[in-house]
Amino acid sequence: MTKYKHLFFDLDNTLWDFDNNSKIVLGSIFDKFQLQKKGISSKKKFINTYKKVNGELWLKYREGVLTKQILRHKRFLETLRILNIKAEILSKEIGDFYVSHSPLQTKLMAGTKDVLFNLSLHYNLHIITNGFKEVQFIKLKNSGIYEFFDKIIVSEDVGVLKPNSKIFEFALQSCSAKVEESLMIGDDVISDIQGARSFGIDQVFFDYKFLNPKIQATYTISHLKELERILI
Repeated sequence: MTKYKHLFFDLDNTLWDFDNNSKIVLGSIFDKFQLQKKGISSKKKFINTYKKVNGELWLKYREGVLTKQILRHKRFLETLRILNIKAEILSKEIGDFYVSHSPLQTKLMAGTKDVLFNLSLHYNLHIITNGFKEVQFIKLKNSGIYEFFDKIIVSEDVGVLKPNSKIFEFALQSCSAKVEESLMIGDDVISDIQGARSFGIDQVFFDYKFLNPKIQATYTISHLKELERILI
């Protein structure tokens, strides 16, 4: 048994397969809103354009430059603009469809349920997520992993996003956890790994894309099952 008592997981692309779930919904949007007839040549082009725009806007949101409302408004509006479609009403309809359908998807990262079950026998499990509150709980419940977690800390409830140290401080206080007995597990080098390390919490970098970046993480894994080797 390790020194840890509390395991803090990121949600998107750590447990809930954000990339594939999002791709499914974006594909449905392309078909439902007949975007090919509106001039977008392929589903792939639409999805890749959206991912680039959304990624850039999320960085600004994390840095506090952008509000949640502006992020939601701009991501599809800007995507369509880049693809030569000027349609504000359409972009809002697409945005509403995405927000309502995306959290209903249930694909998890490989091994998620088995690993959470096994770890829950030995540790207190928690979530720290930057995702929007109204969709994160739906994701957890629909995908069948909500019951594994004692505490779910959403950045909106704290008023700051990872990697801000205040969210880690809030999480530990909420769970009555000490720094030295806590471990952060996530896929984002800045939000999860650097954020936790700056607060003194050990980290597991989930390198599911096999990027192998030169970062200083306490542990690095490429599959969730590797957590059992480290922790059990």
